[in-house]
Amino acid sequence: MNVKMYDLTQRLSIHTPPWPSYMPLQVQYFKRIAGAHMGQGANGQIIKTSNHVGTHIDGEIHFVANGRTIGDTPLEEFCGEGVVVDISQDVEDYSLYSPEMLMKRADIRQGDILIINTGYHRYAWDQPEADEVRYMVKHPGPNPDFHQWALSMKFKWIGVDCGSADHPMNTILRQWHPKLFAEAEKKLIETYKKTWDEFFPTEEYYQVMHLKLFPKGLIHAENLGGEIDKLNNKRTWIGLFPWRAIELESCISRVVAFEFQK
Repeated sequence: MNVKMYDLTQRLSIHTPPWPSYMPLQVQYFKRIAGAHMGQGANGQIIKTSNHVGTHIDGEIHFVANGRTIGDTPLEEFCGEGVVVDISQDVEDYSLYSPEMLMKRADIRQGDILIINTGYHRYAWDQPEADEVRYMVKHPGPNPDFHQWALSMKFKWIGVDCGSADHPMNTILRQWHPKLFAEAEKKLIETYKKTWDEFFPTEEYYQVMHLKLFPKGLIHAENLGGEIDKLNNKRTWIGLFPWRAIELESCISRVVAFEFQK
């Protein structure tokens, strides 16, 4: 049996933007091949970064004081059957996606790893249409029913190809970008005839994908990309590989899909 691999990981660089306000990646050489005084040396580097740069998995302890760290989570929970659902033709800036929208596109099963292709990976830092504000602040997000559906489906984890699994206007970005929030609210009123606070009461929906799901063990990966478009609406076997780091609240990761061919 042959196995074809698809890398769903965003390229990592000092130019990769972290989630707003987080420390970016820093890379520094501390020795070089020509730097040894007794013969040839070796290149060596030091890296300094937050855990939320590029493709990464948020751990339970990121938001839950008694949650598990990355290294305390069994690797089996990061790997398994799943599906990449392409909704890129259904969404635009500030859009809401629903369980029904995803289910009409692909065969989604209970216990899956669910990866959502919003199409916003095309605005990532290294793409021809790169737009950091659009990627982080304008991307689509889940509708009010989504988090309950996700729990009922008992997903292993959820992955998104944009800045956050939450709608950006249900995060602190709403306050940091008041002009963009006004744009998002205008669109919501035109579509649903309700203000943002009427549709998403803050006490219930602020960072709901983090605060309501992480205590239940349902975490998510953000900033996916790479070859994601090659797997649109396909079922496959998916693996996410973080460091086995006992203290980490979240971790930069490699995400790979495996397609088994006879």
